[in-house]
Amino acid sequence: MARHSKGVVALSVLLVAGVTGGGAWVWRDAHAGQGTRAAAPDRVRTATVTRTDLSDSRTLPGTLGFGTPHTLKGAGKGIVTRLPKPGARAVRGKALYRIDDRPVPVFFGDTPFFRTLAKSGVRGHDVSVLGDNLRALGYETGAAVTSRKTGDGDEGEEFTPALAAALERWQHDTGQAATGALAPGQAVVLPGPVRVDTVQAQPGDPADGPLLTYTSAAKTVTVAMEATAVGTVKAGNRAAVTLPDGRTIRGTVTSLGRTVQGGSAQDSAQQTGPATIDVTVVPDRATDVQSLDAAAVQVRFDSTTRKGVLAVPVGALVALREGGYAVQRPDGTLIAVTTGMFAGGLVEVSGKGVAAGAEVVTAS
Repeated sequence: MARHSKGVVALSVLLVAGVTGGGAWVWRDAHAGQGTRAAAPDRVRTATVTRTDLSDSRTLPGTLGFGTPHTLKGAGKGIVTRLPKPGARAVRGKALYRIDDRPVPVFFGDTPFFRTLAKSGVRGHDVSVLGDNLRALGYETGAAVTSRKTGDGDEGEEFTPALAAALERWQHDTGQAATGALAPGQAVVLPGPVRVDTVQAQPGDPADGPLLTYTSAAKTVTVAMEATAVGTVKAGNRAAVTLPDGRTIRGTVTSLGRTVQGGSAQDSAQQTGPATIDVTVVPDRATDVQSLDAAAVQVRFDSTTRKGVLAVPVGALVALREGGYAVQRPDGTLIAVTTGMFAGGLVEVSGKGVAAGAEVVTAS
């Protein structure tokens, strides 16, 4: 080596930070191949090639609770006479509050009653909500009559004499005026069996103002994830939630928010952090969190798993001038490797001469 001092420059070993968290980069001449010996230092740190499972995961802080509250506004004329208490649950067909001392029952759906339903032949999604709920409550409505507009999708169900008769029977059974017609304000449409969060109105207030806020009845975990990383997670992915008492429970990603929060030029000036999107995780078993209404938690998202692969510390990688990577044996021999997943400071490696139990030089 001393006779070729100029050539040694091309073959010298240069250790610098790199490769996801500080790896060892070794630049060498393009003519050097597998099995080439690099000058090994007198004292080196080594690691063992291990066979293990790698998981591409990230752990982020989250908040356990009932989710974002939504405001419920009343409809129609009248005076509020009774309201539910915070924590009450909305039940299909049961009254949630009273207007003019008249019970206002709950139906589940996505379209409120915005008009009076009384005339046969009227179609719409509000009619579908009425029909779906009466059938769910056990009332015979006859065959649901629906049709489609060309290019515009479903028009909704038709208000038929059979549906009107079912409505009248339900009204009679629940102590209402059995008219066979339904006007706005006589029933409230909610997205499901929600939970009352706060009560905003008081007895004596007008019926058409904000009455209360509601949340999901099921506890969820909300995680603010950087918008640039949200592509690594999708609905249906599994997650692990660590509770304040140290227990780790399993959950499932159910939704990703569509609203980006923060990250504007003004936010950057105020140093409020990067743009984020809310990711919702639902615990697999409600009983795991039944003793908690709200808590700060940690959530680990596992997006990809590689089982039974050979792995070394990232710091054991050697970047070659001609491209690709190698690992270095304690005697200085370089072994070309193909890299796979990077996770938790380890990297998946494969190649001729790479085996579990082998020792390699590492910078970390």
